[in-house]
Amino acid sequence: MKAIRTEVEVAASPERVWAILSDFPAFPYWSPFVSKVDGRPSAGERLTVRLTPPGGRAMTFKPKILKAEANRELRRLGRLAIPGLFSGEHSFTIEPPGPDRVRVVQAEDFRGLLVPLLSNSLDRDAKAGFAAMNEALKGRAEGKN
Repeated sequence: MKAIRTEVEVAASPERVWAILSDFPAFPYWSPFVSKVDGRPSAGERLTVRLTPPGGRAMTFKPKILKAEANRELRRLGRLAIPGLFSGEHSFTIEPPGPDRVRVVQAEDFRGLLVPLLSNSLDRDAKAGFAAMNEALKGRAEGKN
């Protein structure tokens, strides 16, 4: 297993951050990493997600939403066609450390036979994509972009 975890402090309410993270049609307008999301933010929903990692190749996959708890957590699981080959459980967790201030934790746990072969690109491309997306989310939530 390989885990990537990033976080960002945002001067906004949990409701504001959730509204941005659950507005899938707006992702292409603000996210430098996730360029498209089709589907609804509901548990059990199957999404179509297009990632464009910095320095990496764009890819499309169809994860399933495992949890969609408003103002708190959005979690999805994506995998390659063959079970056990490669999967990633991605989450956004909104933690309120104070009034009108939240910490957004973006994380992903990768599992499967291909993980050791992809470890370097995950550290480089996925982590950079998460960090860029965190900053864009912060800017959007705080009204700076």
